[in-house]
Amino acid sequence: MSQEQNNNQEKNNQKNQQQDVNQLLQVRREKLAALQEAGKDPFQITKFDITHHSQEIKDNFDELEGKSVTIAGRMMFKRVMGKASFCNVQDLKGNIQCYVARDSIGEEPYADFKKYDVGDILGISGEVFKTKTGEMSIHASAVTLLSKSLQILPEKFHGLTDTDTRYRQRYVDLIMNAEVKDTFIKRSKVLSSIRRYLDGQGFMEVETPMLVSNAGGASARPFETHFNALDEDLKLRISLELYLKRLIVGGMERVYEIGRVFRNEGLDTRHNPEFTLMELYQAYTDYHGMMDLTENLYRYVAKEVTGSEILTYGEHQMDLSKPFERITMVDAVKKYSGVDFNEIHTLEEARAIAKEKHVEFEERHKKGDILNLFFEEFVEEHLIQPTFVMDHPIEISPLTKKKPENPEYVERFEFFMNGWEMANAYSELNDPIDQRERFKAQEAMLAAGDDEANTTDEDFLNALSIGMPPTGGIGFGIDRMVMMMTNSPAIRDVLLFPTMKSLDK
Repeated sequence: MSQEQNNNQEKNNQKNQQQDVNQLLQVRREKLAALQEAGKDPFQITKFDITHHSQEIKDNFDELEGKSVTIAGRMMFKRVMGKASFCNVQDLKGNIQCYVARDSIGEEPYADFKKYDVGDILGISGEVFKTKTGEMSIHASAVTLLSKSLQILPEKFHGLTDTDTRYRQRYVDLIMNAEVKDTFIKRSKVLSSIRRYLDGQGFMEVETPMLVSNAGGASARPFETHFNALDEDLKLRISLELYLKRLIVGGMERVYEIGRVFRNEGLDTRHNPEFTLMELYQAYTDYHGMMDLTENLYRYVAKEVTGSEILTYGEHQMDLSKPFERITMVDAVKKYSGVDFNEIHTLEEARAIAKEKHVEFEERHKKGDILNLFFEEFVEEHLIQPTFVMDHPIEISPLTKKKPENPEYVERFEFFMNGWEMANAYSELNDPIDQRERFKAQEAMLAAGDDEANTTDEDFLNALSIGMPPTGGIGFGIDRMVMMMTNSPAIRDVLLFPTMKSLDK
């Protein structure tokens, strides 16, 4: 058979399959119309009281056997056998088999039940029992159609495996793939565990603006919009930092926020333009205090969510029970590239060694930028076990305190696991004069073509002038944390509704 004949046959198969689907969809609508005509419109039902979920019945079978329960959920399977049938109902906690007999629910309700489709949402009351094959089940005494499904679940044709469709139609993905639902249940547990831990440490959760006139606190390109009522251009925040620090100035000694931030950048397995960030600030501590907090927080969340302090991600196992490694960026670059930046004193020397090692840089990059490029090139992929990389160059850290003994570097760390940056922390810069100079340097970078550089925030400088105590601060990427806790390969797997290109484009 020629390629053209193959293509034509495939087109005919697709056409026939679509015709089959259209016929089935039409049958479902006809069934709904018949129900409505008979005064049994399921969409008129406004509430249904349940007593149990499926897994609760299974977990407590010994005490529930022989007792009446009421569940509700989506029918995922049905087998009709004359005067008795079996169906499987899926709810929030799992699924359970139901035995539906004409003599138990009545002749007319049973006739209706036989016409129900996979995907319909049912309420079932009945007695808990075990079948001859030992399966925990419900012997139905009443079946109520709560919602009519007018679409066909993907399992009818090949299952739901296409990732693009799964992300676009997450509601179907959650129905068809139990592991997906489990991932998002764990995501919720991650967030509640973080809150429990921080609340127990005396932190207060707050909320700060998403629409801002100055999107600072990180190196990223913001989304821009226009506020009609005030005729002003605004930006969506790229960070939580500058407003949270204002609260430290105001005397709130321990604050945190978990919220969405927005960065106008690319999509890949670890980046989505809107994502969840958690930032916290604690007065009267420094970046060493933030390291201790990070270790304890990660251990606590891992134990709460996974039951273990050993995390498995892909081929790697990461042991959170041991003290996390602490290494300076200079020492890390020396360890993995053989280049010691303590011996490099000028920009010319840095450029020369970068050319020698084939590390690409731009004309605007200074010595500290080139050190960071070496780190990205030679070090990150090796940081599998939990590691704090400390003491970054000042050029890439505009909001961080200088190291008193070496002002070319700052009191900052990034936390790495699995070769990923998981958190970023500082001893926060609280000198308003120094901060103004850092903002000036950022403005110069912006003018030189760096569209991710910060701009001067005069109100923030005014807040620092009022006086901010010594403070430690940290930002956690929640989505990456959830990826790690659920062994999920891509950030889209832990976002209920990830950013997707419009189908109209």
